[in-house]
Amino acid sequence: MTLQFSLGSIAPETVETPCVVVGVYENGLLTSAAARVDSAAGGAIKRQVESGDITGKGGSTTVLFAPHGVQAKRVLVVGLGAQKTFDGARFQKVNLEAARALSRMPIDSAVSFLAEADVPGHDAAWRARTAALAADYATYRYTATFKPREKGNQPELRSITFAGDEHAQPGLDQAIAIAEGVRFARELANLPPNICNPAYIAEQAVKFADAHEPVSCKVLDHEEMERLKFGSLLAVGRGSANKPKLIVLEYKGAAADEKPYALVGKGITFDTGGISLKPGPGMEEMKFDMGGAAGVLGAFVSAVKLGLKINLVCVVPAVENMPDGDSYRPSDVLTSLSGLTIEVLNTDAEGRLILCDALSYTAQTFQPKVLIDAATLTGACVVALGKYASGLMSKHDDLADELLRAGENTLDRAWRLPLWDDYQVQLESGFADVANIGGKNAGAITAGCFLSRFTEGQRWAHLDIAGTAWDEGRKGLATGRPVPLLAQWLIDRAGGRES
Repeated sequence: MTLQFSLGSIAPETVETPCVVVGVYENGLLTSAAARVDSAAGGAIKRQVESGDITGKGGSTTVLFAPHGVQAKRVLVVGLGAQKTFDGARFQKVNLEAARALSRMPIDSAVSFLAEADVPGHDAAWRARTAALAADYATYRYTATFKPREKGNQPELRSITFAGDEHAQPGLDQAIAIAEGVRFARELANLPPNICNPAYIAEQAVKFADAHEPVSCKVLDHEEMERLKFGSLLAVGRGSANKPKLIVLEYKGAAADEKPYALVGKGITFDTGGISLKPGPGMEEMKFDMGGAAGVLGAFVSAVKLGLKINLVCVVPAVENMPDGDSYRPSDVLTSLSGLTIEVLNTDAEGRLILCDALSYTAQTFQPKVLIDAATLTGACVVALGKYASGLMSKHDDLADELLRAGENTLDRAWRLPLWDDYQVQLESGFADVANIGGKNAGAITAGCFLSRFTEGQRWAHLDIAGTAWDEGRKGLATGRPVPLLAQWLIDRAGGRES
């Protein structure tokens, strides 16, 4: 189910809705909307503040049912925390918690006044977009047919109206498109690997292209890639019965002769580690190893839905890494599409082996303005940055700054790691041009250094999303990151203009 969003200039005390949402800061300070509801309800909110039932703690929620004097059947009071330190991250958090509380109620719609809260440095459009994206994220439910949702008699949340005027509309429009891309990425990544294999991802890309006139899709099979000499990518897929695919989506939103921006995403649909087999515990999470592919596809979806006036290419190498009698081995030497030879020291460092050929193909075929890859590439990045920030590497300071700003804007944040040539020595090989791993130290950085050898002459950046693409645990779901970051970066490249 897709949550619907709208804007409205309405009064919190008189709007007829199953639930109205207002905010209260710590120390009992009421927002304008909360004060109006409180006045109409004869002090109902202030009494609960005085009793300690409403604390104002950031993200806390309290429901007042059918307060006298208010047209709404319920009032959801959300704690905003200390007003002095209220910022964008807290604003996102309180909207997430508000949406979670709404989704637990037997209601089909609500009206939120949280976007009226002042967030230093951010305008009405940003607040509307952030509130809507937070609500969409919090209310997402995995909808695969083999785990059907229980159908009850109670209504489910289907729409939220945010209090706001025409100044907020551009932000809400962006939110609707970005949310669609995030959902596309999450649904794809959450699917089990026996469903979401390379052929399935290709089918979804073709289906999307067929439904959108400015979009075309080409899929290269393993025979075509063998003819073109994708030696590194094909080696990774040799052990699997599910043959590799290279998926190429093109969106024409600008003049035909204008060079495109290019996104490349790691699409390992399941990663056993190959001959360098991973430990069994936790291996089930390796269905998420195509999170980079899901992320760039989701960003592509968002750009198309926004109608951005740019040309955009999205390339996904989709491969399954399995152990088999025909699998590639440690000590094998591969010849990549670029002609560089690679000594395989570990078959579980396979993401960079499919990406290097995909990056070479993208650069050679499209000569893009900018080339960005996203990949669940290294556990080392998770150790370094945890689950909150994606790792960002680039030799281009201006490009790195653009991506960092886009991440801060959307709260889909990244942190820059060095890509100095000093680290390249760790990739030296006595048997090939380069080794596929650089040892235990600086693992995320040496992975980026490996990819940099295949992007010479390109304005290129690498996003390691190994810590941010999914939530850990047996019930952990894909997050859809870095769709918001990449979508914002593309909006910025288009100058914010939409067709």
